[in-house]
Formats: sequence, C-alpha cells, structure tokens
Amino acid sequence: MTDFDFEPYRHELRVHCYRLLGSYDDAEDLVQETFLRAWRSRGDFAGRSSLRSWLYRIATNACIDDVRRPRRVLPYQLESASFPAAALPARDDLPWLQPFPDVLLDRAEEPDAQVIRRETIELAFLVAIQHLPPRQRAVLIFRDVLGWSAKETAAALDLTVAAANSALQRARPVLRAQLPPHRAEWSVTASTAAEQALLRKYVDAWEAGDPDALTELMHADVRITMPPYPFWFQGRDAARQTLIPNLDPTYRGDWRFLITSVNRQPTLAAYLREPGDTAYRPFGLDVFRIEAGLIAELTAFEYNDFRRHNLPDYLASA
Repeated sequence: MTDFDFEPYRHELRVHCYRLLGSYDDAEDLVQETFLRAWRSRGDFAGRSSLRSWLYRIATNACIDDVRRPRRVLPYQLESASFPAAALPARDDLPWLQPFPDVLLDRAEEPDAQVIRRETIELAFLVAIQHLPPRQRAVLIFRDVLGWSAKETAAALDLTVAAANSALQRARPVLRAQLPPHRAEWSVTASTAAEQALLRKYVDAWEAGDPDALTELMHADVRITMPPYPFWFQGRDAARQTLIPNLDPTYRGDWRFLITSVNRQPTLAAYLREPGDTAYRPFGLDVFRIEAGLIAELTAFEYNDFRRHNLPDYLASA
C-alpha cells in the first residue's frame, strides 16, 4: 500500500493546472483541490498506474470542472484608467491571466518532473491554448507538452484512444492559428544576453524620459496588453501615447526597475515611488516577447505580490 505522499508532485501539478487555466491563483487552488480529491478517493487507487499519473488525472478533471464555472476576474474600473481612447480596440481578453514565478518553475524541474520548456509556458502559449475547449486543451497538453502516449492520455480523460487522437487533430490547427506569426523562429532557451541588453536600453530610455528612444526598441506592430483591462494597444504610435504620461513624475511618481524573468520571458519588475513616499513600492511586472532583437509584445500586469517572485518588497530611495 502506498503511503500517498502527494507533496513531491505539488510544483509540477501547479504548472499543469496553470497551463490549463492561465491563472496562478486558480492553479494553486486546484492543486489543493486535487490533493483533497485524491485523499478522499485513496481507497480506489489500485496501483494500475503510477501515483504521479493518477494525480495528473485528478488534477486535469478538477481543472475541467473549474473551467466550466464562471472564471475569477480581477476587479478594475475602466472609466478611471487614463489611456488614449483611440487606442482601445475591442479584443478577446483573458482578464484572469496571471504571471507565473520562474523560481517555482525551477522547482517543478526537480528530478522526475517534466522539464518545462520556455515555449510551453510563455504568455502567448497560455493565451492561445485558452481558445480550445477544456478537453481538447487537456489532450494537447498531455500529448504535445508532457509527451504522454495516446493510450495514457485517453485513460487520464476517460476517452477512447480514437477520441483522444481526434481531439488532438482538432486542437493543433486552432492553437497554431491563435499563436503570433513566426513563433517557430523564437528562441526557446533561457533569456539571452541580447534580451537582457535590450531591457537595459529600455530602462535607460525610460529613466531619460525619452518616448522616442523607447519606441525605437519596438517592432512597428508592437502590441501592449494590460490584464485585467479588456483592451490592447497596437503599433508604435499607440505605444508612445500610452507610455508618455508615465514618463512624467508629476503623473504617478518616480520609477525604478529590476530585470528579472517570469514565464521564462524577460521581465521588468516596476517599482513606483509616489509623491511624498520615501521608498519605491512594487507596482507591476512588464513581461516582454522579443523577436528579431526588438520588442514584439509587452504584457503589463498591475501586480504587487513580488515576494512570490523572490523580489524585494521595496527599494530604498538613493
């Protein structure tokens, strides 16, 4: 009889649930739900599969149940946001999307865990896969991300092998259609020295208050998104209009940045010192997709739980 030690699987199950849901907080909750369901049904575990496979099955079904319920949406007030009205096209947004700490991705790569490749945890992948129905999403993750066989996948989802293969065939073209162009050309390694250098140039331009220097680092069709706000900005002109107010210390205050990474992508942790404050406080994470040496996409999360990312709670004034 197994001793039902679930804890060694926590980190990789968290990543698995995150891929299915796109929300870190929801993934945390669903890992706890997985362990609760597993403990309650431990008498049914007959050892026909490994404990790991059994937990993945429970986690996947818990996530599928969760997707069918209304999603947790972070609160926001669109009318209070000071953004150029001309740069607010409608979009199929994912207001629950959250960043995933790289420090926890590293823990999920402990022995016997699935190695987490950058292209399977980047935000673009997370957004694209949300367009799939939950069961197709699960099949694609099992087959193309975790490398499970059709037979293993079918068993995990209570499908026939033919149904699992059919779901995969339907899922792949939808995913490809939702991913940005030229994705096959992206680097799938850790953030490169060139990407780090580009972020340093970005910080220098920001500190100099130079919007032209900032937009010169961007592709002409750069896209900026700001979850949970249900809009996006497309192109250098819209990006410039969006950034200019923040370069003025009288608008919000003074900024400092730390170079880091989340979702295996180059990231700036933004700290803001508001007027009258003596320290820079966590404000948000700017996650970059860099293509051919320029910024192709910037996802700006207004988010201050920096401890989760092993980042300082504040930065002292110089």
